Amino acid sequence: MSKKTYSDIDLPQALALTKRPDAVLVDVRENWEFEEFNEGGVNIPLAEIREKRPLVAPYQTIVVICTNGVRSKVAAMDYCRVPEWTDKQIYHVRGGIIESE
Repeated sequence: MSKKTYSDIDLPQALALTKRPDAVLVDVRENWEFEEFNEGGVNIPLAEIREKRPLVAPYQTIVVICTNGVRSKVAAMDYCRVPEWTDKQIYHVRGGIIESE
């Protein structure tokens, strides 16, 4: 079995992708950062991504974002390791929210 990997996309691609009903944008920044500014989606701080996995499980396409792409990369790699999620499309927003400002 090949190792599952995520794909890098930019913010405009991510926002277009997450308009689909089977896709979700997961913002892995802290709650206060999300409240200050966000691109929508669900806010699941990086420390909680394992316990909050059921929130994103129903979606086929998962797009992970953070401020600069560091935390979201960790989350994307973690999602790629979920054995039951081999058929899901996992995306990581390269450069995060900062890139888009």
